Amino acid sequence: MKTARDLGLIPEGRLAAGPDNAITDVPGVAVGHRSLRGEGIFTGVTAIIPHPSDLFRVKPRAAVEIINGFGKSAGLMQVAELGTIETPILLTNTFGVAACTEALIRRAIAANPTIGRKTSTVNPLVCECNDGSINDIQALAVTPDDAMAALDAARPGPVEQGAVGAGSGMTAFGFKAGIGTASRRLRIAKCDYTLGTLVLVNFGAAGDLVLPDGRRPDPRASADSERGSVIVIMATDLPLGDRQLQRVARRGGAGLARLGAFWGHGSGDVALCFTTADPVEHEPPSSITTQQRLSDDHIDLSFRAAAETTQEAVLNALCMAPATPARGGRTYPALVDWLKENPRR
Repeated sequence: MKTARDLGLIPEGRLAAGPDNAITDVPGVAVGHRSLRGEGIFTGVTAIIPHPSDLFRVKPRAAVEIINGFGKSAGLMQVAELGTIETPILLTNTFGVAACTEALIRRAIAANPTIGRKTSTVNPLVCECNDGSINDIQALAVTPDDAMAALDAARPGPVEQGAVGAGSGMTAFGFKAGIGTASRRLRIAKCDYTLGTLVLVNFGAAGDLVLPDGRRPDPRASADSERGSVIVIMATDLPLGDRQLQRVARRGGAGLARLGAFWGHGSGDVALCFTTADPVEHEPPSSITTQQRLSDDHIDLSFRAAAETTQEAVLNALCMAPATPARGGRTYPALVDWLKENPRR
């Protein structure tokens, strides 16, 4: 299937995409999926690993923006308080959070046997959306082994998109959706940086989607209300503090709004942004530490990149997902089929 850019839906902007137009264009970032299929089962896990070193010992700076808090993610409170993350980020369905949490804890303990005994405990970071429209969520299909498989599958380079991993059973705007990603290259103060975004898309009422060219696809067969969720994970190599990272994460909401989202009552909309620059050591060599930080006077390009990549990543999640049968006998159509039947005039 083709991406939104391949289909001509993404206008040329001020910022160029990275070589893979993915969150993995940020050096060191890796993504992996574990997709589960079976009788009534259409779900999975997606893993984002910020850098290849031990995340518990070398913690990326991070921040979270809760756009609408109807969600059951794990680990966000400590990220908001301390401004760091110390495990990979796992995405899954709502009832898979516990299994993914266990996997992250076991993985961290295996690498750091002193966790919880001679040093602090670890903060597993798991974000979720409810895929119960397609997947039998009560089956509790996701296991710790599935989460481990997603982590083991994580690689840099091109990222598989659409109905894969955590996105397997997700829907949006009455269409089949899933995982999407995009990136932008930034030139600031004569230095080159990248900002990339990966989204888990499961939000938006049927008929509300607005394409960049102004068309409003309506699947008609769907009567979904705005009761889903969206998880927006941003990565950058810009030297930003946690206050700045939250400001960047907040601009993910601008990308969602461009698509017609209004963050309904039952939508759990979360944006998290981390930087691979200037991480925090678990055991710093000194009680006084310093931090490199971009001047706020030069931060606007990252805001633009956050909005653009979020918008494009959501569109990729929609464009790369095929029509899929759902529980109850209905089918969630593919956006690409609507585009073929309704060409631009």
